[in-house]
Amino acid sequence: MLNLTSDWLEKLAPEIEKDYMLSLTDFLDSESQKGKVIYPEAEERYTALNCTSFDNVKVVILGQDPYHGPDQAHGLSFSVKPGIKVPPSLVNIYKELESDLGIPVAQHGYLESWANQGVLLLNSVLTVEASKAGAHQKKGWETFTDRIVTLLNGEREGIVFLLWGSYAQKKGKMIDRSKHLVLESVHPSPLSAYRGFFGCRHFSETNTYLKQTGQAPIDWAAHL
Repeated sequence: MLNLTSDWLEKLAPEIEKDYMLSLTDFLDSESQKGKVIYPEAEERYTALNCTSFDNVKVVILGQDPYHGPDQAHGLSFSVKPGIKVPPSLVNIYKELESDLGIPVAQHGYLESWANQGVLLLNSVLTVEASKAGAHQKKGWETFTDRIVTLLNGEREGIVFLLWGSYAQKKGKMIDRSKHLVLESVHPSPLSAYRGFFGCRHFSETNTYLKQTGQAPIDWAAHL
């Protein structure tokens, strides 16, 4: 059984018995038995869902796969726990926050306060092998997270989807843009941020849309 809160478990229970999820579980078990280190820890794989209930999702920030360094990944896309060096992509997210909304750059990378307000910090792939970026791509996670996006798209209205980079933008094809707001830019990675992420103003655009649709805006400074 998935380590999920009741609302998400109810939505995703049919996925558990599908062949792709059984194969994914077998793969992860096999990798662990071989002594390979997998991030995040098993109990943290579904942190994004457990921090942000289905009915409370206002914003979705889609990442690619978890950080692959020691002590980094904990189940929220782009986030690291307090005491861990802020990764480069998150540094650039903070720079855009400062430029867009005047929010000072935080000295840590822990984003749970965003998740608790309704920002689903979801990676497309929920596990990775230590030191091997992308090692668990195309093992089944993409299908699982596609289902999450499909459920939110179909059963909810007024969600803002922030799709940064081509990998995240692939999931944009399943979003009804007459029901939701989709904001796209290049990835905040140092390799691409200067090609359109800086200056995208996605944080202020998100809050404008939320207010226009009768929802409370996100306090993007709550992590300070």
